[in-house]
Amino acid sequence: MTRPPARQGVRRSALAALAGLAVLASGVAGMPGAAAETAAGDRQPVIGKPSLDARGCARIEKDLPALAEWPKVKSRIRQNPADERRVAKILAGMTLAEKVGQMTQPEIAAITPEEVKQYGIGSVLNGGGSWPGRDKHASPQAWLDLADAYWDASVATRTKIPVIWGIDAVHGNNNVYGATVFPHNIGLGATQDPCLIRDIGAATAEQIRATGQDWAFAPTLAVVRDDRWGRTYEGFSEDPRITRAYGYEAVKGLQGRHPRRIGADGVIATAKHFIGDGGTLKGVDQGVNPSSEAEMINMHAQGYYGALSAGAQTVMVSFNSWTNEELGINEGKLHGSKRAITDILKQKMGFDGVVVSDWNGIGQVAGCTNASCPQAINAGMDVVMVPNDWKAFITNTIAQVESGQIPMARIDDAVTRILRVKLRAGVLDGPKPSKRAFAGSADALEAGRLAREAVRKSQVLLKNNGKVLPLARGSKVLVVGKSADSMQNQTGGWTLTWQGTGNTNADFPNGTTILGGLREALGEANVTFSETADGVDPAAYDAVIAVIGETPYAEGVGDLARRSLEAAKLYPGDLAVLDKVKGKGAPVVTVYVTGRPLWVNKELNRSDAFVVAWLPGTEGGGVADLLVRGRHHGGYTGRLPYSWPKTACQTPLNKGEEGYDPLFPLGYGLRYGQTGSVGTLDETAPPSPCGSTGGGGEATEDLELFNRTDIAPYKSFIGSADNWGGTEIGPDGEAAHSAISVVQSDVNVQQDGLKATWNGTGPAQIYTQNPAGGTDLRGYLNSDAALVFDTIVHQAPAARTVISAHCVYPCFSEVVATSLFQGMPVGTKTTVKIPISCFAAGGLDMENVNTPFLVYTEGAFSASFANIRWVPKAAADPDAKKCTDLT
Repeated sequence: MTRPPARQGVRRSALAALAGLAVLASGVAGMPGAAAETAAGDRQPVIGKPSLDARGCARIEKDLPALAEWPKVKSRIRQNPADERRVAKILAGMTLAEKVGQMTQPEIAAITPEEVKQYGIGSVLNGGGSWPGRDKHASPQAWLDLADAYWDASVATRTKIPVIWGIDAVHGNNNVYGATVFPHNIGLGATQDPCLIRDIGAATAEQIRATGQDWAFAPTLAVVRDDRWGRTYEGFSEDPRITRAYGYEAVKGLQGRHPRRIGADGVIATAKHFIGDGGTLKGVDQGVNPSSEAEMINMHAQGYYGALSAGAQTVMVSFNSWTNEELGINEGKLHGSKRAITDILKQKMGFDGVVVSDWNGIGQVAGCTNASCPQAINAGMDVVMVPNDWKAFITNTIAQVESGQIPMARIDDAVTRILRVKLRAGVLDGPKPSKRAFAGSADALEAGRLAREAVRKSQVLLKNNGKVLPLARGSKVLVVGKSADSMQNQTGGWTLTWQGTGNTNADFPNGTTILGGLREALGEANVTFSETADGVDPAAYDAVIAVIGETPYAEGVGDLARRSLEAAKLYPGDLAVLDKVKGKGAPVVTVYVTGRPLWVNKELNRSDAFVVAWLPGTEGGGVADLLVRGRHHGGYTGRLPYSWPKTACQTPLNKGEEGYDPLFPLGYGLRYGQTGSVGTLDETAPPSPCGSTGGGGEATEDLELFNRTDIAPYKSFIGSADNWGGTEIGPDGEAAHSAISVVQSDVNVQQDGLKATWNGTGPAQIYTQNPAGGTDLRGYLNSDAALVFDTIVHQAPAARTVISAHCVYPCFSEVVATSLFQGMPVGTKTTVKIPISCFAAGGLDMENVNTPFLVYTEGAFSASFANIRWVPKAAADPDAKKCTDLT
C-alpha cells in the first residue's frame, strides 16, 4: 500500500508552534536561559543542566529556543578514564558468544536461571502481566528470590558479569502486587510540579529495589499530538516545555542522588521511545511520524534533552516509522534507522549509554524477523529485546558476525556500552539483589502519602456552576457510576497486567477507591452507592457524585483510530447514568476518570461541576480530599496538560497550531470560588465516524474491526453446532466450543492476534459482528476498498473454507478461500486483501452489513488473524486478490 501523504496546511512549523505556547510557569525563581542552548555561527548547539526554580528543580521554561540543528547534550554522568580502561580490559577477554549474550534480553517466562548461566545472558525483562511463577500475587520475596537466582547464575559464568533485570515501572512499580501505584503521566503533567516528578521517581526506584530489579523502562517522553493514540496518558503533555523539565527530574529521581553515577538508592532509567512516538498520523500506535527534522529537533526531542542531561543511561527505540517522502525523509521503522540511533542519538547528541530495542521491535524492520536483524544491530542497537526467540537470535547474530554481515567493531561498541552502564550502576561490583538497599522492604513498596499528594495536585476542575464544590463536611451524597468503586478503572493500563484489564479491587490490598475515599471523608452513613443509579431518589441527598469515564487499555488496544472522541459513543452507559440523576433535585458532580481528553459536551451539560481525575492510581482518597471542604486547604490547582476538544472530530488539537479553537485551552483549570463560563454546550455529533461518508460517496478512512482487540461497535465471536448464535470471545482472547477454540497469539506484535483452531469434529466459524445490527458501508464499495487482514497459517485447511460478509443472516456473500489458505507458507505471516466488490457481486447488501468478516470451515484448520479492517483503495493494490481466484 502507498504511504499516507504528508500533512499539509494543518499545522504551522514546530518553531512557530513552540513560540505560540501559553506561559504555564509563572512566578518561579531561577535565571532565564540557564538551560543554555548555545551556538556560535555554525557551531552545534549545546544543552546542559536546566535552569532551576527556587526549590532546586528544573523549571518549566517560558519558552524554548528554536534549534536549527541537533544539539550536543552534556550529561551529568561523564566518562571516567579508569572506568573506560576497566571496561576495555573485560571486553578484550570475552568471546563472541559471550558478547552476543550480553546483548540479548529474554523475557523471564522464557528463560531459566540455568539458561542465563549457559548463554551468558546480559539482561532479562518481564513484560506487563508477567510475574515470577506466573503468579499475579507473587510476593516481594518471590520477586527478590528470582532476581537472586538470575544474579547467582550470571556470576557463575566465566566472565562473572552480573545480569540486570528491566521492568516497566511506569507509574510506580506497577507490576507488583501490593505496591503503591501513582497517577499516570497525563495526571502528573497537570500538576506542573517538576519537584513532585523527582520525588515520584525516587519512590519508584525504592519500590524497584525492594523487588530486586535494576532497570526501569521509564520515563516515557512522548509529546503527544493526536489524542486518538492509545498511549496518550503515558505522555506528560502536548507541551514540550513540560516534557523537557519532567524528563530531567524523572531521571534524577530514578537514578538517585549520586552526582556522577547511579546511586545506591537508584535504578537505571530509560528515556523512551526514541523518537516521535507521540506524533504518528491519526495517533496510530507504531504508525508513521511524518515530522520534518525541525519538528523532531524542537518538538519530539525535548524530553530527551532533559533526560540525557540528567544522566539517563539507556534509551529505548520507538516502534514508529519516520517517513515524509516529500521532505526526503524515509527512515522507515526506527529500529533499523542508523540515522536516528547512531548519527543523531549517539554522535550528534553524544549519548554514550545503552540503546535498547522494544518488544520484538526488530521484527518490524524490513527484511528482519524477531530472531534475526543485522540491520538493527548495524543501525546502533546495543541490547535487543527478544522475549521468546532469544536462542535463535543468539545463533543468527553469531553467524552474521562470523560472515561479516555485522562488523565485530559494532558488537564491541555495544558491549562496551553495556559494561559501562553496568559499572556506572554499581552492578559490576555490587552485591546480589537481596543484599542491596531497600531489598525486601514492605515500607519501600508503599508510598501512599506521596501518591495522594500527586492525586490532589493532578485533578483539573473544568466546571463549577453555582460553586457546588467543595461540598460541606457532613454532606449526604449519592455516589453513582462504574468507576466509583473500581481500582481497575482508576489505575488504568500498565497495572498488574499489560492492558490493565482483568483486575479486581482485591488485587490492590493497599489501595483506596474513590468511593472509599468519600466514605473516609464524609463518613459511611453519609455515602450511598448505586453504580447504575437505579432505585434511588437523588432528591434525598445534598449532591450526586458520578464517577465515570474510560476503562483500561494500553498500547494498540487503546487507539481510537477512525472513531471520534465522543465519550457517549465509547461509553454510552455513562450518559445513561447521568440522565437518571440530572435534574432530580440534587446538584450533580461528575468525576471523570480518563487517559485523554474526550468530547464530553453531553456529560458536561448534565453536570453542575466537572472534575477531570485522569488515572489517579491506587490513592482514590486524593480525589475525595478536594471534593469535600476542609479535607485539603489548597483546593484544585491542576492545569490541563492537553487541550480539550470542542467537537467530536477535533483532533489533532494542540496549542500553537492553525485553527486552534478548543473548548478548554492548554493550561485551563478553575480554583475554588471560580465557576468558569460553561453554559449549555452544543451536543451535535457527527452522523458517522470521522472521515467516513456513512453511505454514498467514498470512504476515506479504514474501517477497523479487530486491532489487538475488538473495535467498537464490532465484537469477535465463534459459532458452531454448540451455539450458532455466537459465543463472544472474551477480553482475554479466549473462547471454546467442541469444534473450535480461540486463544491470543502474536502475529505482528505481542498478543495482537486471535489463533483459531478447528479440530475437524464439525463445521465452525470465527467472525466479527456488530450486535446492534447492520451499517451502511456503500462508501467502501465506492472507494474500491478491500477486506484486509494479517494471518499466519499454523495448519492448512483440510476441507472447504470460505471467507464471508453478512448483511444480517441469511443475507450474506462468500468467497472460497480453501486454496488461498492452503497456498500460504505455514508459520509465516501473510497479508490478505480481498476486494469488497467480490462480496457485492455475490449479493451482499452494502447498506446493511453487520458481519464484515467471517471465516468458516468444515474440517481441521488452524490460523491466527490480526489487524482486520476494510481499507479504501486497497483493492487496486498489486497484491490484492482477484475475485476470479476465489471461486
